[in-house]
Amino acid sequence: MSEQTPYASTKNEFELTDKDFDFVVRFIAEHAGISLTQAKRQMVYGRLVRRLRALGLQQFSDYCALLEDPDSGEVENFVNALTTNLTAFFREPHHFEFLAQELLPRLVNERPQRRIRVWSAGCSTGEEPYSLAMVLAENLPASWDIRILATDLDSNVISTASAGVYPLERLGKLEAVRMKRWFLQGKGRNTGMVKVRPALRKLITFRQLNLLGSWPMQQAFDVIFCRNVVIYFTKDTQRGLFNRFADQLHPEGHLFVGHSESLFKVCERFRPLGGTIYQRIL
Repeated sequence: MSEQTPYASTKNEFELTDKDFDFVVRFIAEHAGISLTQAKRQMVYGRLVRRLRALGLQQFSDYCALLEDPDSGEVENFVNALTTNLTAFFREPHHFEFLAQELLPRLVNERPQRRIRVWSAGCSTGEEPYSLAMVLAENLPASWDIRILATDLDSNVISTASAGVYPLERLGKLEAVRMKRWFLQGKGRNTGMVKVRPALRKLITFRQLNLLGSWPMQQAFDVIFCRNVVIYFTKDTQRGLFNRFADQLHPEGHLFVGHSESLFKVCERFRPLGGTIYQRIL
């Protein structure tokens, strides 16, 4: 195909040329570490075409030019559009069972400081950090100092997560006792919605953060959840990120990754515990 071969068919509103697609691939890799292939081309079209419409642009080349303008303020919208935010409360439940049944009881017995620090890296719309907060609050004594940092590259999902308001169906099969303890159910025009109770929300700090940029955190974490994030990164990017996670963890701290992710032949600073749970060793 030539550099300017249009990807869009006659049914599509805009043309996405090879040149424009290659630019998008390079630009998202530089700004978010995401590695896109030709298999994602239709996804790119579908998500970015909304931005073209919103901005009143006529072609993808105009949008690419806009991204190159440092004063346009469009980069954040671009990254938000191409970031995948699939999540759910207690997704991959074995991770939360490990916390409740193994790790937290051990910390209660062994840690005199009575404090725990957890990082949800790639927290999306908040279901993961709120799930973590429930497990920690339910399984640690009330005297413990619990703090959860929840970060994501996408500013839109951080706003949703911080608000802590969800459609009732998003809670899925959450147990009735948890529903009652941790959520307020909407009434009147808010019927069908739930809001996370303040007692849970106060445990979490939500911040926008690019994992490939600088990290302002000075403290070490006991637990880092970074699940279903690195699958979009190259092996070199994964290698660098996992080494930074190791540096950010306490000795023998724990890293949880997604079910389709692995540190095998990527980072040797962790030992696998099974179920995509890893413990720092170096």
